[in-house]
Amino acid sequence: MRKIFAGKSTNKAFLGMFALMSATSVVLHSCNFKNEVNDTASSQEHPTAETAPKMDNESVDPDKRVIYLTFDDGPNQGTENLLKILDKRNVCATAFLVGRHAYGSTKQKKDFKLLKENPLIELANHSFTHAHNKYSDFYKTADAVVRDFDIAKDSLKLHDKIARTPGRNIWRLNNINVTDIKSSTAAADGLKRAGYKVIGWDLEWRPSHKMTLKGSHEAMLKKVDSIFLNDLEKTSRHLVFLTHDQYLRDTDSINELDLFIEKLQKSNKFVFRKISQYPKINEVLN
Repeated sequence: MRKIFAGKSTNKAFLGMFALMSATSVVLHSCNFKNEVNDTASSQEHPTAETAPKMDNESVDPDKRVIYLTFDDGPNQGTENLLKILDKRNVCATAFLVGRHAYGSTKQKKDFKLLKENPLIELANHSFTHAHNKYSDFYKTADAVVRDFDIAKDSLKLHDKIARTPGRNIWRLNNINVTDIKSSTAAADGLKRAGYKVIGWDLEWRPSHKMTLKGSHEAMLKKVDSIFLNDLEKTSRHLVFLTHDQYLRDTDSINELDLFIEKLQKSNKFVFRKISQYPKINEVLN
């Protein structure tokens, strides 16, 4: 019996992705939007969520899993390196931007322009101030949190209200309601009432003490496999992956992320999507 693609599965069958990797594996360019988008990109100022084609779950092979590559805090150190990796692998991603970072320096303004112009990239909201990096204080006042996201939306000229909360793994969709730190509940509910679709993550590639990617791509691939094996993703067969632009400043980190994406592609077990294609994200919030 075929499972519903977007429902939580009960089957714990092992994916066996690594056993299937071989030199003859087919490189899967499942998010190759360049040919589709180039004809229209010049006429659209911001290639954000509106330009992403709607994903029909039935069009995705039931044997494959969907991965959403997301990157926070840009434009920042490492943004240009990130774009080079995505272009090299021809894979899409979502950049959750901080409003004031887009205008923080000449380099950040340049990187913001590169992000806007790249059809593989979707832009989303990661607040304007990044909570001033004082998260407990920031989430005490729900109305102020909503205002901060509204300012970011307007300053970045975002067309959709897809958001990620700084310093918190919070979800507010019609079918998912998760708050990692309960004192942030009122602010999260306020964002939902304001029409924001708040997305957290299933797997984060964390930094070392030097603010570079911690660990190897092999270790991250095992974590991906473990999440799917144990059905730990918020929506079955859909994994939201997070890391940060600023961790991609050194050669080792750049190479590790590149190898991570390359091996996911060569396994022929995954497709890549922008976050606006996450199941049920476009349903009207209750």
